[in-house]
Amino acid sequence: MEIEQSLQTALDGFFDFLPNLVGFLLLLLIGYIVARVVAAVVRKLLDGIKVDEHLRRTAIHGHVERMAPGTSVSKVLASVVFWLIFILFLTSAIGALKIPTATTFMNQVLAYLPNVIVAIVIFVIAALLAGAAGSAVSKVMGETPSARIAATVVPALVMVIALFMILDQLQIAEAIVTIAFAATMGALALGLALAFGLGGRDVARRLLEDAYAKTSSGPGTGTGAHTGTSTAATDLLDG
Repeated sequence: MEIEQSLQTALDGFFDFLPNLVGFLLLLLIGYIVARVVAAVVRKLLDGIKVDEHLRRTAIHGHVERMAPGTSVSKVLASVVFWLIFILFLTSAIGALKIPTATTFMNQVLAYLPNVIVAIVIFVIAALLAGAAGSAVSKVMGETPSARIAATVVPALVMVIALFMILDQLQIAEAIVTIAFAATMGALALGLALAFGLGGRDVARRLLEDAYAKTSSGPGTGTGAHTGTSTAATDLLDG
């Protein structure tokens, strides 16, 4: 008797849950179809305005290709659209199951989703800025060795800053990210200060000597004063 009652209870529970399961599967199927259709429309629109071709004609494409070989902007954006729409339908589908734990989990995922979207936007903007910065440095400084180094360092610096911003946006080890960012910026500032100080020493000496020369060439100023001040400036820099 107890076994029969247990089986009856299980069957009643299954048939009570069955509409929820059908609703879950139906919403999942509709969401997948809608997401595929919208993603395909977005891909066709981007292909129609030839986004990838325009990007290949710019210097930005070279930097993006080095960071992510074979990347297609239209394909990436279409994939992002697909997953955003599908996750929204998935959240609704899980809610249709009326399982409190699963619903709470999907609500948390949905609340975290804007952070992921912002992180993707930051990455795209940073990639564009890095490419533009590298092109600008190459155009301004020419084809000198220093220009090639700067054209490599500047985009890398932009992407490093973007990486810290993305990690902070995704709320991944926020304290460690903050400390690492401060240490990186401090090391960079120290390196630039040392490079400028050591590399610009001779330039600074010439500027000071010229300034002293112009000052000492005024009325009432003798050659001895000019020589003395120039020597003093040189000794000061050398010391």
